[in-house]
Amino acid sequence: MSDPFLIPEDPSAAEAIAAIGEDLGLFDDWMERYQFIIEMGRKLPPFPDAWANDAHRVPGCQSRVWMEAVLRNGDLYFAGTSDAAIVSGLIALLLRVYSGRSPEEILATNPVFLKDLGLLEALSTNRGNGIAAMARKIREVAALQRPE
Repeated sequence: MSDPFLIPEDPSAAEAIAAIGEDLGLFDDWMERYQFIIEMGRKLPPFPDAWANDAHRVPGCQSRVWMEAVLRNGDLYFAGTSDAAIVSGLIALLLRVYSGRSPEEILATNPVFLKDLGLLEALSTNRGNGIAAMARKIREVAALQRPE
């Protein structure tokens, strides 16, 4: 079985956010950006079917969203998927920023970048709430891993 957890391509969360901003800036309109985000979702590592259950479900999302995390050598890696293509893309975007980072770096990276990149305004209210719920879930997992 291939590794379902996303291995980061960018050296830090801040650099991932900058790269996503550059990528989105290549497109003139939101339809092209949506297509790019959907493509990101298609490139996510395959999410194990056995994890598509209530135990892995992220509450607060209109679409069905499932996530899992694992701690490896002090860094948290995330896997995720959704039954909606655009939402899988949004998961890919979040995981590009947060997966493979230390709990401290995750907690230090405020999801305000979603607003700064114009994503929250471009999404429906329900999708915006859903991506906020996913970011909250990632940060909750990180907070639980922090040494006391």
